[in-house]
Amino acid sequence: MAFTKTIIILQTTTGTQYDSVINNCKQLFLKKAKDYGTAWRILRPESITDQIFIKAQRIRTLEEKKVSKVNEGIVPEYVGIINYCIIALIQLQLTDADPLELPIEEVERLYNLKIAETKSLMEDKNHDYGEAWRDMRVSSLTDLILMKIFRVKQIEDNKGQTIVSEGVGANYQDMINYAVFALIKLEAYN
Repeated sequence: MAFTKTIIILQTTTGTQYDSVINNCKQLFLKKAKDYGTAWRILRPESITDQIFIKAQRIRTLEEKKVSKVNEGIVPEYVGIINYCIIALIQLQLTDADPLELPIEEVERLYNLKIAETKSLMEDKNHDYGEAWRDMRVSSLTDLILMKIFRVKQIEDNKGQTIVSEGVGANYQDMINYAVFALIKLEAYN
């Protein structure tokens, strides 16, 4: 009974921490949408994947070198990964028939929809894996994000065709969840 109670408490804590991280990411996303509109709608899927790769690769480089020559740490890069993955998920839903410029209310609605789907996936996996991410190193989460990026690139190179693997959407969702976990862990260190 005590074990079950601990799991429930951790899940509640994880949900609260997850929402806090996502709220910060969403606020930045919406502020940028007010500044730039939805210019990201012009990006092709491969370009979005490459933007995510650049951010994950910078995190890994900083983790290995332990020094940054640009006055910005890894936290903004994880936030960028989350927001670019949201862009990717939104782009997967929209078509060329949809306008390039979306109203801010629609952007927020789509962001909330994609996050709700992604959080639900996290909760299901978190239940099955017993919050294993809490015992992982942040660098391992970075590596998992990079692995998912390479999977997405391969699927894109194969024109979206897979034999037994999940599609690109599930990989973007996993990247969001790994980045959220990393940000939760980094907050615990600060």
